[in-house]
Amino acid sequence: MPSTRTVCPYCGVGCGVIATPRAGGGVDIAGDPDHPANFGRLCSKGAALGETLSLDDRLLQPMIAGKRATWSRALDLVATRFTEAIRSHGPDSVALYVSGQILIEDYYVANKFMKGFIGSANIDTNSRLCMASSVAGHKRAFGSDTVPGCYEDLEEADLVVLVGSNLAWCHPVLFQRLAAAREKRGTKVVVVDPRRTETCEIADLHLALAPGSDVALFNGLLPYIAGSHVIDRNWISAHTIGFSDTCKAAARTPFHDVVRITGLSEAALHAFFDLFVSTERVVTIYSQGVNQSTSGTDKVNAIINCHLATGRIGRPGMGPFSVTGQPNAMGGRETGGLATTLAAHMDLDNAEHRRIVQAHWVSPRIAGKPGLKAVDLFRAVKAGRIRALWIMATNPVDSMPEADDVRGALEACPFVVVSEVERHTDTTSVADVLLPSLGWGEKSGTVTNSERRISRQRAFLPRPGEAKADWWQLAEVARRMGFADAFAWKSPHDVFVEHARLTATDNDGKRDLDLGDVATLSRGAYDAMQPFQWPRRRARIFGDGRFFTPDGKARFVPTPFRPLATSTSASLPFVLNTGRVRDQWHTMTRTGKTPRLTSHIAEPYLEIHPDDAQPIGLAPATIAQVSSPHGMVLLRVLVTKRQRRGSVFAPIHWTAQVAGRARVDSVVAGHVDPVSGQPELKATPVAVKQFPAAWYGFAVSQSKPVVREVEYWAVAPATNGWCVELAGAELNGDWDATARTLLNLPATADLLSLRDRTAGHFRCAGFDGERLLGALFVAQHPVEVSRAWAAAQLGHHFDGVHERLAILSGRPASGANDKGAIVCACFDVGCNQIIGAIANGCSTVAAVGTATSAGTSCGSCRTQIARMLDAKPTAKTG
Repeated sequence: MPSTRTVCPYCGVGCGVIATPRAGGGVDIAGDPDHPANFGRLCSKGAALGETLSLDDRLLQPMIAGKRATWSRALDLVATRFTEAIRSHGPDSVALYVSGQILIEDYYVANKFMKGFIGSANIDTNSRLCMASSVAGHKRAFGSDTVPGCYEDLEEADLVVLVGSNLAWCHPVLFQRLAAAREKRGTKVVVVDPRRTETCEIADLHLALAPGSDVALFNGLLPYIAGSHVIDRNWISAHTIGFSDTCKAAARTPFHDVVRITGLSEAALHAFFDLFVSTERVVTIYSQGVNQSTSGTDKVNAIINCHLATGRIGRPGMGPFSVTGQPNAMGGRETGGLATTLAAHMDLDNAEHRRIVQAHWVSPRIAGKPGLKAVDLFRAVKAGRIRALWIMATNPVDSMPEADDVRGALEACPFVVVSEVERHTDTTSVADVLLPSLGWGEKSGTVTNSERRISRQRAFLPRPGEAKADWWQLAEVARRMGFADAFAWKSPHDVFVEHARLTATDNDGKRDLDLGDVATLSRGAYDAMQPFQWPRRRARIFGDGRFFTPDGKARFVPTPFRPLATSTSASLPFVLNTGRVRDQWHTMTRTGKTPRLTSHIAEPYLEIHPDDAQPIGLAPATIAQVSSPHGMVLLRVLVTKRQRRGSVFAPIHWTAQVAGRARVDSVVAGHVDPVSGQPELKATPVAVKQFPAAWYGFAVSQSKPVVREVEYWAVAPATNGWCVELAGAELNGDWDATARTLLNLPATADLLSLRDRTAGHFRCAGFDGERLLGALFVAQHPVEVSRAWAAAQLGHHFDGVHERLAILSGRPASGANDKGAIVCACFDVGCNQIIGAIANGCSTVAAVGTATSAGTSCGSCRTQIARMLDAKPTAKTG
């Protein structure tokens, strides 16, 4: 079958992918060795893409009020309800909430529709949650939202400072490029993060600063630079404004206060400052730990100030570098997908920019003021000011802070449209109209990665059911609202070249984004487009000292330190930090489909330091109840010294579709940065206590488990079926009946069970003849079962009572293989296999890789293998 070059749909690295459909079904996935973002590397998520393309639970037809409808009827209804809301309540009574998962072409149409024809800027994106502070910081410093970095800078730098970025898990391919550079040329690495993440394993220095204190750290660095030999006053004078005032403002936080605020030692601060000052080629990479803060914009500018003071920007191996979280977060910024910007990196508050855009669109009106940013938008929905809302390719009922309020707001909203790939999400459950969208592998268009590289995302699968492209859906509604001439495109190519022409209109170098040289591409040339960075004529921006401010000079921005929006208290003594895990993506609608990606971490969890866990009675693998004034979640306890005392961490991925009480953002407060509107997702004061579990359970089942009236549960796919973790506050009176329901056993199935009432143990297995259909293990304490082994027994045949009883032991017989918990998702290598390799003499990560294959593909597990080598652990079950 022919292969298709496309681009990965996950993080902002933008890795090239080669997809090859198999004749008998399925798709083979490989990294594209010619794509300059990854040169053939893929992370575990990218490598498993072919396993996530099933049509299970796909939304395949339009639906109105839960019933199938025609496209014509659904689109007519959307157009009618939007028109009625605008007529009765004005243009600001409707809104779009879109996503970094849609393509440049989709974003462009959505922005044109809202800002140019409806006349409101009430279009925002889930990228507001991940990089709005970077946008605001760039514009304050550079006059434009320009990312000056290139991936090659990681390999040319002598020092890489990672701030609020778990690069190893969130951008694994970039992490491997950095790790390779460190090994080859001795690159120094500093990690600034309250947690000791996997990324810290390659760090020469880890600064475990107090949450929210990044501004104080870099404000302390700026006067240190000013008093050193590296201060470049000639460059500062020629190319910047505001250095003196900014440096004076930073100096108002004296060194001893920097020590106090950050919680770092004087020695650690001096080590970092000396390293930064003494190293010419410095790249500072920052991500959500910087952006997701009520002082996120100031954090960005505090970092940029230090690079401007040294002139270390726009040259090989140096500069501030924001890495984005989604495949097209940058493309959304370029097309005006944020409520605060116009298309083509132009500004809503600039009359000339509004004139250019309106003339290009030939639109009857143009939005003249910023629209509602994400948090304010959903609060406006709750208040009844938004009467019609269209959500596209995102899941705000799970991803927004104060998520229970968001769900309530959507339930009360008069009209909600959701364009989605999946039929069942926590957001589709509150929609009036569902529109089936094309997914990755089916849709065609372009995306921009973190280094401003535009790549083609190409279709290689047939369109399923009645699914349609997002840009087409928007254009059809616009036509029905009377704007047919302006939305008459026939293909994504038509949309792209219109967008490219706009970027070049009245530009002449005045604006950073200029795609004029691809504005005349033919359809064939568009289809064959190779990845390219803009601006095409020079990959490195700002190397000439020219910025996109009116006078061409960069701005130093004073960034006075401000504490977190809310502080801890006696009733809320911990700071909750949220983030991603290695093998999952957003709300798991794609990655949650394959056992390869759920095998490493299969349930929601809470990281807590031992000294915090012990006083409140939290033992490893028990269940914690985490609460704030906004909500409560139940999470498995992971006790680890890698967590900072006083802080706890929980991942964001689990939803009501796959777990009970695990929507972490329902706990998170909705405080936002006053400049960017980005919420403080990294620092919510919470209470943590032990959930009073009367029993714990684990089950494997060939059929999807049916969970009823259980407080804690989490379901994940296994190779031959499903796994489910359980815990309840009350003992069950009839475990046999519970097992039959939970395991979804047919009435004819045989049930073999063992019960120890004194110890509180119950174990059972269901059989169809000799074939294992499922098993349930219950205990008063966290269940010790070899989970990978138990799941692997599903569907196997067992002769006689003795073989069946062996299943109830929960572990293989002596001498049999038990790989243990999965460490390497790429090759399904468990901890016991790695431990065995270490016991047999493997003393390096490379040697373990040779023996087991672990760590030889995406490399994301290499840091965990290195820790295992240091610890030399013994084999474990579960």
